[in-house]
Amino acid sequence: MATGYEPLNKLKPFGQNIWIADGPHIRFYGMPFSTRMTVVRLADGGMWLHSPIRLTDDLLAEIEEIGPIRHIVAPNNIHYASVHEWQAVRPDAVTWAAPGVDKRAARYRVPIRVDRVLTNATGPDWANRIAFRLVTGSSLLSEVVFFHHASRTLIVTDLIENFDPRHLPWYMAWVVKLIGIRTPDGRTPPDIAATFKRSKIDIRGHVDWMLRHEPERVILAHGRCYEANAVPRLKRAFRQLMK
Repeated sequence: MATGYEPLNKLKPFGQNIWIADGPHIRFYGMPFSTRMTVVRLADGGMWLHSPIRLTDDLLAEIEEIGPIRHIVAPNNIHYASVHEWQAVRPDAVTWAAPGVDKRAARYRVPIRVDRVLTNATGPDWANRIAFRLVTGSSLLSEVVFFHHASRTLIVTDLIENFDPRHLPWYMAWVVKLIGIRTPDGRTPPDIAATFKRSKIDIRGHVDWMLRHEPERVILAHGRCYEANAVPRLKRAFRQLMK
């Protein structure tokens, strides 16, 4: 099945020193979810991989034509399935992960290695180029969001989903319409949003952090990215959580 984001497993420029690569579907809740990774070239020439998709020889070669892979990021406790493939070919790369990734991977027998856990007290050497924030308050999702200064791009994984029904089988198009996670009006999936609402931690502080950076565009792991007008679209996507 086509994903609608072909060509797959190819770098596509998204801004200064930042690319996306769309991957094949994965099955989640029995439905085909498109996949997407983000690749950033750091100041030292090393490559930073966010939520890596399945490894292919051609994609690996294309990335390393730009620079050596130095960092691999598992941004939340759902997006880690292909990390071990990249670790196997580049074992010297440092793997950064959101809290809980190691335990969930072990539970599902996914053989990944976590070198550093990302918290709001962590100080990686790439943080001056890519700011980050651990979004707390959900019992379901532990996610780190990132802001790439040079391209003014916010990188979000599952806190916003923005599926395009034109690229979905009919039954999934019906579901994303029903729960309100379709373009152009994507938002936080209701199951995740409900866990924030039950939490005593105020999501507003996390959303304010994203907005204060005034991103110009947003990379999303699932569905259409925001390539312009990022701030008003973020406010709209998080409007239910901000009530």
